[in-house]
Amino acid sequence: MSAHFVPPVIQENPQGWGPNQIPEQFKDMPYQHFSKDVRLGKVSDWTGNTYQDKRYLGKYNSAFGGGSQYAYYHEEDESSFQLVDTSRVQKPIYQRRGRLFQQNRQRRDRERRQQQTQANMQVLTKTQKNRERDRQRLLKKWQKQFGKQMQENRSKAPIRNRDASVQIKDDWVVVEEMDFPRLTKLNLPDIKDGEDLKICGSMEFYDKTYDRVTTKNEKRLTRINRIFHKITTTDDPVIRQLAKTQGNVFATDAILATMMCCPRSSYSWDIVVQRVGNKLFFDKRDDSDFDLLTVSETATEPPQDDGSSSSFNSPRSLALEATFINHNFSQQVLRMNEEKYSFDEKNPFVQGGDETDVASVGYRYRKWDLGNDIVLIARTEHDAVTYGPNNEIQFMNVKALNEWDSRFSGGVDWRGRLDNQKGAVLATELKNNSCKLAKWTVSSLLAGSDQIKFGYVSRQHVKDTAKHLILGTQQFKPVEFANQINLNMDNAWGILRCIVDTCMKLKEGKYLIMKDPNKPVVRIYDIPDQTFDSEDDDDDDEDDSDDESDDDDDDDDEEPEK
Repeated sequence: MSAHFVPPVIQENPQGWGPNQIPEQFKDMPYQHFSKDVRLGKVSDWTGNTYQDKRYLGKYNSAFGGGSQYAYYHEEDESSFQLVDTSRVQKPIYQRRGRLFQQNRQRRDRERRQQQTQANMQVLTKTQKNRERDRQRLLKKWQKQFGKQMQENRSKAPIRNRDASVQIKDDWVVVEEMDFPRLTKLNLPDIKDGEDLKICGSMEFYDKTYDRVTTKNEKRLTRINRIFHKITTTDDPVIRQLAKTQGNVFATDAILATMMCCPRSSYSWDIVVQRVGNKLFFDKRDDSDFDLLTVSETATEPPQDDGSSSSFNSPRSLALEATFINHNFSQQVLRMNEEKYSFDEKNPFVQGGDETDVASVGYRYRKWDLGNDIVLIARTEHDAVTYGPNNEIQFMNVKALNEWDSRFSGGVDWRGRLDNQKGAVLATELKNNSCKLAKWTVSSLLAGSDQIKFGYVSRQHVKDTAKHLILGTQQFKPVEFANQINLNMDNAWGILRCIVDTCMKLKEGKYLIMKDPNKPVVRIYDIPDQTFDSEDDDDDDEDDSDDESDDDDDDDDEEPEK
């Protein structure tokens, strides 16, 4: 037998929607009317997750308060209950007026200090009174300035971990690890000046009118389209020729300066090392950012990458801007299209002998004896020449320091400080860009430059990275400036000698020296021989084969004509 189905009773309402009779169980129940401002949305929500926003959690709650028919009233005898003592309880004085007493105590202490200060001021001399007033004024200024900076620091985002300059592969093996505290204790004294093996290139003279540039008569930085050759070690034809007869360690001044100043670096960098026989070649990667200048690398709060590629104050954007400024400034301050000072040989990287579009540069290929049968040969550079006090030729390196936003780079506004307090501006730059300035100084010392010229270049507007102004210049002797920035060349040579000795102990092959992006450590990786190989050789082989096939085709074409 099948179950019997009893259909429900359905009320028909031909004149409207819904039932036309009230069910018996709801007959005497009061009806709660809707308010006009009740937001009716869906008829029913079975899940309860329709509105994730907390603003709509009470969307379907009743809009009526205490006057609702369904409100609960707890009516018992509590309303008739009364305390025997109906007087208000008085709080003790220390509770009732504790805050007032505290304010009075602070006011009395403040008045006592003021009276003591006035009493002391009556005893002090006039000069001492002025010093005391200056001290109080400076103290208030510091409290206002550093209190604001601390408030800004709290609102800043946390520092993110930096990315490595090159992605480390799983098959790369760490063969050596050097920490910065150990490197800073190394020392290699009595290294003599480099011996010139070959000098080539031509340089323009420095325009001394830029020494008179100030914040009152600044000059616009102009774009100068010139070619800067940043050739790595093994691609240098002169080093290839010298390597056949002398030397066993080869590099460029930029690569040497990076290794010698590595304890000052914060950002990641890498150098490729090739050991061929008993010779070492230090190179940079073809697609690396090795030649970009860092900005505020060693600052207390270096610039952060917010994740957007369009941010003009990200570390990479600032590096591109600084490199652009340095290239243009180093050429703008020269007497262009006038007489040049030329070395015996021409620029080895210029094809065809036309040097009109090439930047002013002179190359010195120099040799140093580091002891223990280690002979270093490196290519060094001069940027310009000038006349000395006795009308002698002096070689110069020209570099540019750039201001991007004083609010985030030490709080020193160049336009207000540069003319009267140039030392304070330079001290801030030494703090924020210690590694960059040290590398520039080491490169000048390796090249044997007589002077190093710094230019102060700032943005015309703080948010415009395309227009810049030259606000002033400053000149130093490299040796004196090295002492001023606490750069010890004996330690720098010791670091280089340590790296060279470590690489000399390794077997023949290719290695990578990389600074850890977030730790003060330099690691040496053993990498496969084909890593970072450029495709130039393959392209040359293909071109040669194509040329041969083209010649064959030409011969075939010419045979019928004959």
